[in-house]
Amino acid sequence: MTNKFTVIGAGHGGKTMAAHLALMGNSVTLYNRTPEHVAVIKKRGGIELESEEEGGPHGFGKLAAVTSEIEDAIKNSDVIMVVLPSSAHNDIARTSAPFLRDGQIVILHPGRTCGALEFSKAIRDSGCTADVIVAEAETFIYASRSDGPAQARIFRIKEAVPLAALPHTRTQQVLDAIAEAYPQFIDGVDVLHTGLNNMGAIFHPALALLNAGWIETTHGDYEFYIDGVSPSVARMLEVLDRERVTVASALGIRARTALEWLKLAYDTTGADLHEAIHNQPGYYGIKAPSTLNHRYIFEDVPMSLVPIASLGMRYGVSVKGMESMIRIASIIHRTDYWRRGRTVESLGLAQWSVSELTRFVQDGKVE
Repeated sequence: MTNKFTVIGAGHGGKTMAAHLALMGNSVTLYNRTPEHVAVIKKRGGIELESEEEGGPHGFGKLAAVTSEIEDAIKNSDVIMVVLPSSAHNDIARTSAPFLRDGQIVILHPGRTCGALEFSKAIRDSGCTADVIVAEAETFIYASRSDGPAQARIFRIKEAVPLAALPHTRTQQVLDAIAEAYPQFIDGVDVLHTGLNNMGAIFHPALALLNAGWIETTHGDYEFYIDGVSPSVARMLEVLDRERVTVASALGIRARTALEWLKLAYDTTGADLHEAIHNQPGYYGIKAPSTLNHRYIFEDVPMSLVPIASLGMRYGVSVKGMESMIRIASIIHRTDYWRRGRTVESLGLAQWSVSELTRFVQDGKVE
């Protein structure tokens, strides 16, 4: 059974996903709010996909439609794949809310932290009463890039990606709907698990902020995970990771530590985080961002660090390391990332106990 998919976003990831889904025989509509950004794709009628993996998907992915009108993009869709920076989730939710209908599935790729909670609240606040399932992936399934206006390239497809619906009782329905296209997605327990196993929250902002001078002076001409992870920087990463795991524990969740994640994802080990990162061959050769105006800060701070820290503060966990990173980011970018970020207040969770929050993400019920 093939589904009608809509891919929201025509960046590196969105173009890759749209092309791959089309090559698998699905009807795919691609949406981007800026018509000029997808003009060449619309003119050609699809996207040329290449793969670095031997035997990987490649060829011309013919799209059913390319549009900058959100109603046209989603009105006939079964599954809506949102492949945008998580800082855009709220806007897309509000824009799409009037046109969503019963039975549709929305999946955030990825949700970062509390993405499905924010998206679901935003569509409800916008008056949407349709029975829509909102789900989130723990991480993006592709390592990919855009090679041109209508070209994309896959470097790797992850073998197992946790996914959770809100509430968890609907996760299997989502997995079944996308199983033919994406058997790699597995049950992610619930959206608190997918959100609190967000490793980007630990690695990205701190590595950029603590190397701010180096990034600005060299324009990123150094190895981000090797040169940028000195023993002192690694100690900060360990503090942030410990805080994340402790916040998860306060919510009854056993989150993976960064060391466990490195072992799981890359089969890399070490006596501490500094050693383990330097033992990961895949990190060698990856350059730093060329500027501090980068999603590692403007996306990962408000949409990853802030919600984890906010949950920690609400449920009695000290998150001074995270607070310091959020404060430094706010100063450097001259913005208030607490105000712009996902907090328990903005998500409507401030008055909920742990048991009430857990029950809501598990079965959707509110006391």
